[in-house]
Amino acid sequence: QVQLVESGGGLVQAGGSLRLSCAASGRTFRSYAMGWFRQAPGKDREFVAGLSVSGGTTYYADSVKGRFTISRDNAKNTVYLQMNSLKPEDTAVYYCAGSRTYYGGRSVPYDYWGQGTQVTVSS
Repeated sequence: QVQLVESGGGLVQAGGSLRLSCAASGRTFRSYAMGWFRQAPGKDREFVAGLSVSGGTTYYADSVKGRFTISRDNAKNTVYLQMNSLKPEDTAVYYCAGSRTYYGGRSVPYDYWGQGTQVTVSS
């Protein structure tokens, strides 16, 4: 069992940056691929970024490629999402999730989810 807790959300002006963190409990964190998803009001949840167990393989939605960076620190049981050049359309609740697969990505099942953290980007 893995419990995930996101932090780092907030209000930022367009063009600004935020770093989201997702702290995981449990010793099995390092055996899970991890991902970040987001859900804007009135929209479906969408994949944002993912990375493999080792962190050597990463995936990004086209809408965030070149602006967001996902990383993990297995010693700290934490996964991060660095978000730069933020746009108003990035406004959403951001969720981290863990997958029992090795490589992760947008098409695999995710077994554990955090409660989410709100990111609001003003224009």
